[in-house]
Amino acid sequence: MTLRDRLGAELFRKVAGPDGPRNRQRVHGTPGPRWFAPDSPIARVHGDASMFVGGIRAIMLQSLHPAAMQGVADHSGYRGDMWGRLAQVSTYIAMTTFGAERDALQVIRAVQRAHESVTGTMPDGTPYAASDPHLLGWVHAAEVDSFLLAHDRFGHRPLVGAERDEYVAQTAHVAALLGVTDPPTTESGLRATLDGYRPELAGTPAARDAIAFLVWHPDLPIVARPAYLALVGAAVSLTPEWQRRELGLPHPPVLDAALDRTVGHALGKVSTGAIRWAMASGHAEAHEIQRARA
Repeated sequence: MTLRDRLGAELFRKVAGPDGPRNRQRVHGTPGPRWFAPDSPIARVHGDASMFVGGIRAIMLQSLHPAAMQGVADHSGYRGDMWGRLAQVSTYIAMTTFGAERDALQVIRAVQRAHESVTGTMPDGTPYAASDPHLLGWVHAAEVDSFLLAHDRFGHRPLVGAERDEYVAQTAHVAALLGVTDPPTTESGLRATLDGYRPELAGTPAARDAIAFLVWHPDLPIVARPAYLALVGAAVSLTPEWQRRELGLPHPPVLDAALDRTVGHALGKVSTGAIRWAMASGHAEAHEIQRARA
């Protein structure tokens, strides 16, 4: 097996989980109508290697909501099975973006059932529930913002003009089915939604611990760790300084915005380019299926 094959297999195994090959065949090989066309904005963004950077950035951003972080700490946790949780998220995104409609609806129902048991109380006694539409709205907005931002910076073919609003609207279709109330359907609406959550956000001890674990303990073979750290560095470069400060991430005050963008751009291009190279053979098969279906 070549280096490319080994690295590609390891990346796919970690991100997609042990059921990755079966789920990939189900996503791309099951006949039936899809919600989105193969070249639609959501397919372009969610099928691009920049999602690796966007996914890490989304986790960082989502952890800033104390209730969302408490739910993870109480019922899942990053220390126990970080990659397992990420595999579930990646399967959900793949199925709802590329899968047949009936499979997409099934995975949404499965997530809703899982959310029913994720309830508890905050340290101050305030109850929380993963099924709360307001909390779901934050998780959704953080993901969409992170995926779009990462694709802008590191994507193969960034969205322009009306494509950007179309992407947000397409993600809103899925979010509404999951239970998000009135998800944003335009980029300006997304910005307003994120601003509306700002007073609720804070870097709790649980959030800082989770992000430190995510950064420094990825449970990857030595050969894959430099690429992973490059992905983390690219994700951090997309994170505003106040968010870095809340999460205990590096934020040198002397590093001006221009230099920060330059460093992040270099890291992202190297790391996502390496992933495209490593996983080319796996994606080729999927693309052939997609082209045949189209």
